[in-house]
Amino acid sequence: MIETGPVVATPLAIERRAVAGPGDSCVPTASVVRTGAGRRRSLAAAARLGSRPRVVAGVAGAPAEGLLPGDLVVADEVRGPDGRSVRVASAPLLAAALRAAGLTVHVGPIVSADHVVTGAQRAALSQPRCQERFILTSDVSDGPSLTQDGRAPLAVDTESAWLAPDDDRTPFAVVRAIVDTPHHPLVHPGTVGRGIAALRALRRAAPVLAAWCAALGPREVLLAEPRSFCAGVERAIATVEQALDRHGAPVYVRRQIVHNSHVVADLERRGAVFVQEADEVPTGSTLVLAAHGVAPSVRRTAASRRLAVVDATCPLVTKVHAGVRRHAGHGATVFLIGHAEHEEVEGTVGEGVEARGTVIVVGSEAEAEAVTAADPARVASAVQTTLAVDEAERIAAVLRRRFPALVEPRSADICYATTNRQAAVRAVAAEADRLVVVGSANSSNSVRLAEVGARAGVAARRVDRPDELDLSWLAAARRVAVTAGASAPDHLVDGGVGSVVDLLRGLGPVTVTPRPTTTEDVRFTLPKEVS
Repeated sequence: MIETGPVVATPLAIERRAVAGPGDSCVPTASVVRTGAGRRRSLAAAARLGSRPRVVAGVAGAPAEGLLPGDLVVADEVRGPDGRSVRVASAPLLAAALRAAGLTVHVGPIVSADHVVTGAQRAALSQPRCQERFILTSDVSDGPSLTQDGRAPLAVDTESAWLAPDDDRTPFAVVRAIVDTPHHPLVHPGTVGRGIAALRALRRAAPVLAAWCAALGPREVLLAEPRSFCAGVERAIATVEQALDRHGAPVYVRRQIVHNSHVVADLERRGAVFVQEADEVPTGSTLVLAAHGVAPSVRRTAASRRLAVVDATCPLVTKVHAGVRRHAGHGATVFLIGHAEHEEVEGTVGEGVEARGTVIVVGSEAEAEAVTAADPARVASAVQTTLAVDEAERIAAVLRRRFPALVEPRSADICYATTNRQAAVRAVAAEADRLVVVGSANSSNSVRLAEVGARAGVAARRVDRPDELDLSWLAAARRVAVTAGASAPDHLVDGGVGSVVDLLRGLGPVTVTPRPTTTEDVRFTLPKEVS
C-alpha cells in the first residue's frame, strides 16, 4: 500500500529519537522517518517520499553570530548548491507557532551543502554579495558566493535542499536547531552540551510539527467582497501622502490616521510622525487630523500653535458631527450609540459639548435601559459609524421604546462600508468552517466583523498579521472565509507573499472563490489643503 500522509523527515537517528519520542508519540499526525545524512541519501529518500507533504527537522550550523546553540531556524527559503531555490510559504505560520511554544525562533534562508562547511567557507556565508548565484560545493576553493536577493543564510545543513519536493504544490517546511556557530565550532569539547540543547529544542518543537502536519490539506478560500479599504480610509491615507509630497517630511499626524498598524508603519517610513496630541507638534508645522475626527478643542490647540492643519476626517463622520451639533444646540439630550473609548466617539462628544448640549454615550442595551434625560420630550440619537448594524439596532430599539419622542438620524449613521462588509461576512459565514478577519485590534469595524461572523455561527478570528493564524485552529477547516476591515490593506488577504491566501497555500492546494455581495463606487475628494 502506498502511503500518502505527511512525513517528518529527520536525517539522523538521534534527530528522529528527539522528534518522535517513545513510540512516535510526539507526532501522532505524521510518520517520523530517518532519511539519512548527506546529498545522496536525501535524494533517495525524496524519491521514496514522492509527493507526500514533509517537514525536515534536524540540527544545523549557523554561519554568523546572532544565533545561539538551541535556537531554531525556520526556513522561508531553501537553497541548494546547484542554484535551485525553494520558497517555503508556510514558514511564518510555523515560526509563530514555535514562538508561542516558548522557543527562540529565527526565520530566513537555509542553505544546503554537499559537505560539512566549516572555517572560511562558513564565514563567507555571512557576507552578503548581491546579484550573485550561491554556489557551495567541494569543488569550489575560494569559498561560496551568495544569492540573488542578498540575504545571508541563517543556517547551513547537508540535506534540506535535496529533501525538498520537486513541485511547489507539495507542502514543505524546514526546522533546524543550531548546534554550532562561529564562536562555538563543531569540533570542540562543548559540542556535546550544545548538541543536547539543540536536540531538546527539537523535542519541544515536536508538538508544533504535529500541528503543522494536522493543518495540511486542500482548502477553498471564500473571499468576502467588498472588503478592505473604504473611501474614507483611502482619502485619509492619500491626504498624508499628498501632504508629504507637498510639504516634505516630517508631516505630523494626530493619533493613527486610520486604525491599522501596517498603514501607520508604511506612512512612518515615508516621513509621517504620529503624535497623541496637537501640543506635541512643533510650532508652525503641518498637522493632519485622522479619519476618526476630533473635538473642537483639538482645533483650538492647533490654532494656538500656528499649525497648518489638514483635516482628513471622513465625510461620513463629519455628517454625524453636524447632526449632534444641531440637536445639542437646540437643547436636546443626544444619545450617542457607540463605544466611549473610541476616538470617533470622543470627537463626536466634543462637538456636542461645544454646542453647550448634553451627549450621553450608550454602549449596550443595558445602558439604554438605564439612561435618563433632563427632558424626555427633547431627545435625539446618533450612531458611531463603525458599529455592528445588528448591535446598534438593538440598542436603538430600546431607546425608541423608552423615549417615544426620540429623533433619529434622517439617514443611517453607520457608514456604507461598515454595512456592506458586515453583509458580506454574513453571506459567507453559512458556507465556511472558519472566518479570518484581517484588521488591527483597535479597529472597531474589524472587531465588529469578527463578532458578526461569530453571531452568524462561524468560528471567527481577527488577526493583525496573517502569521497570527493558529495552525491548530486551521486543522480540518476545508472552507475558510477571509475578509478585511475597512482600514486593513487588501494585500494582506490575497496580495502575494505573506498574505493569508499565500500562507494557506503553504499548507496545501487552495482554490480561491470570490463571494461578491455588492459593488462600491463611493469616492471622496481630498481636503482642499492638499488637493
